[in-house]
Amino acid sequence: MFKILNTPLQVSDLKQTLHNHQAGACITFEGWVRDINEGKKVLRLEYEAYAQLAEKEGAKILAEARERYSIINTLACHRVGLLDLGELAVWVGVVAEHRGSAFDACRYIIDETKARVPIWKREHYSDGARAWINCANRGDHKNVTR
Repeated sequence: MFKILNTPLQVSDLKQTLHNHQAGACITFEGWVRDINEGKKVLRLEYEAYAQLAEKEGAKILAEARERYSIINTLACHRVGLLDLGELAVWVGVVAEHRGSAFDACRYIIDETKARVPIWKREHYSDGARAWINCANRGDHKNVTR
């Protein structure tokens, strides 16, 4: 399952949904809001998504991971809205019998999510400027505003 959420991600709840007695490995990835990007001081991030399409494409990625790697289950969630420094923006969890396939699947899921899922990120900088980052499919992706 791939979810777009506008509320804080609850890691313990997410991880609990993956619990399986056949699994010998649980690999998770957490993406946090950091305070600097490309030398610019970042105050917060703003995420937007076309939720229905994002969840559909995300579900495809999870299905691909299940086909490519020997895993038992997987879950991924991404936040939308304004996020402050240190907040969790994205979470991916994978359980498998063995760690190797769990690691590989987790990397595949986050890399493909960043490349394919229609989620857009706008950085808010300490100088008052804002810019959409890595948004090639967003009409106003080159605009920087103050």
